[in-house]
Amino acid sequence: MAANNNRSGQESDENTRLYNPYQNFEVPIKSQYLYKLPTSPEYLFTEESLKQRRSWGENLTFYTGTAYLGGSVSGATVGIFTGVKNFESGDTTKLKINRILNSSGHTGRTWGNRIGIIGLMYAGIESGVVAAMDRDDVWTSVVAGLGTGAVFRAARGVRSAAVAGALGGLAAGAVVAGKQVVKRVSPELRLF
Repeated sequence: MAANNNRSGQESDENTRLYNPYQNFEVPIKSQYLYKLPTSPEYLFTEESLKQRRSWGENLTFYTGTAYLGGSVSGATVGIFTGVKNFESGDTTKLKINRILNSSGHTGRTWGNRIGIIGLMYAGIESGVVAAMDRDDVWTSVVAGLGTGAVFRAARGVRSAAVAGALGGLAAGAVVAGKQVVKRVSPELRLF
């Protein structure tokens, strides 16, 4: 879809931008080779454009990635303090640095994997609940948090799973409530 050289046609359509595929080359190209590209996402079906929500794959990637990153950074921080605490008298500087790096690397990987799995389970359960109920509201997140906590601690018994499920539901509810408070205080800020 090459664009015309008509100025009024370019000004009337504000949802597109002109694109020249040869812009990085030092070649004089006529304006007939400019293309109009949309500035907003295009959807195959109109139902997709009506939903203001990430897809299940995007959700899975977002929650798993942020949980892994947060867990790794937190674990590495705890590992630094553990490494410093394990210093022995007579350790050289090189040995102290080695203790800190080993401890922070091990703890960071462990925490990152555990919390990343929690993010993976949360995203999967939330996407399943949204698909089953065909709505996305506060209760969807609370149910996903409850299910995540229960599944994560299910191997330790029913009581542990129930407590972890309740804590997961409360945590998810607190995050959603905090997000709503931030939206009211600063409407232009978009968290996730």
